[in-house]
Amino acid sequence: MIIEGFLEYLRHERYFSELTVREYGRDLHDFQSYFKTLDDNLSWENVDSDVVRGWMESMMDHQQTATSVNRRLSALRSFYKYAVMAGLADNNPARSVKGPKKSKPLPQFLKETEIDELLDPQMWEDSFNDLRARTLLLMFYSTGMRLSELIGLDDNMVDFETGELKVTGKRNKQRIIPFGTELREALLEYVRRRDMEVPRVSDALFVTNKGERMNRNRVGYVVKKNLGRVTTLKKRSPHVLRHTFATAMLNHEAGLESVKKLLGHESLSTTEVYTHTTSEQLKRVYNSAHPRA
Repeated sequence: MIIEGFLEYLRHERYFSELTVREYGRDLHDFQSYFKTLDDNLSWENVDSDVVRGWMESMMDHQQTATSVNRRLSALRSFYKYAVMAGLADNNPARSVKGPKKSKPLPQFLKETEIDELLDPQMWEDSFNDLRARTLLLMFYSTGMRLSELIGLDDNMVDFETGELKVTGKRNKQRIIPFGTELREALLEYVRRRDMEVPRVSDALFVTNKGERMNRNRVGYVVKKNLGRVTTLKKRSPHVLRHTFATAMLNHEAGLESVKKLLGHESLSTTEVYTHTTSEQLKRVYNSAHPRA
C-alpha cells in the first residue's frame, strides 16, 4: 500500500506521466523483492543504507548499466523523501548512497596507417580546394587544436621562422603550439595559392573561395568528408583528429604533462583519458598477436 500511495502522489500532485509512474512502481517493487529475500523482518521502515547499497551492487552484478542503476536509486530517493514527508518513515536510507559513475566512452581516433593514407599527397588533386582541405587536416593532426581554435586563426598568429602557432583556447586563454617541417611547407604553399586565387577580405588564415573566414560547419564538412575516405569510424569530426594527435603523441613516448599543455587542458585528469586509449590499443595488439592470449 505504501508504494501505491506514492504512485498516486506522483500522478495527482506531481503530474508525472503514466509511463514514468509505471517505471517508478517497477523500481520500488524490485527493491522490495530484493530486501525481502534478505530477511523477512525487513520492511520499508527499517531498511538501512547498507541494504540500499547491496541492491545497487546486485544490479551491477546483473550487468545493469550505470545509467539504469542511477535512475533506480533516484526513484528510491524520491520515494523515501515522500515517505518521510508523509510520516511513513523516519529517514531516507538512499540519500547517502552514491550511485556508480557513468563510464565515459574512450575517445575515437585514426590509426597511423589511416593518417598516412589520408595525408599522402597522391591522394589529392592540384586544386586550391584540395590543398586547403589537406592543410586543414594536417593542421588538426599536427597540433591537436580544437575546431574553434583553428577557425579563429589569423595570419599573424603563425610564425614560420620559429615554427609556432599562437592559439586562443577556452576562456580566451592563449597558448603556443610548435609545428614541424611538414606543416610549415603545407601552410606556405596554401598561403601562396590562397593569395593568388582568393580575394583578401579577411585576416583569417583559413578562408572560403570568397575570402571569408571559414566557419564551423564548413570545416566540419571538409573533415567528415575526407575522413570517410580512410576510416569506417561513425564519428568523423575535427575532434577525432585532436584525439588522434594526443594518442599518437603518447604512443611515441611524449610525457603526459607535455601533451596536457599542447592540448590546452586545465587538468591532467582530462588528458589521462588518452592513456586508457593507448592501453586499449595495446590490449588489442596483444590479444590478436600473442598465441596464448
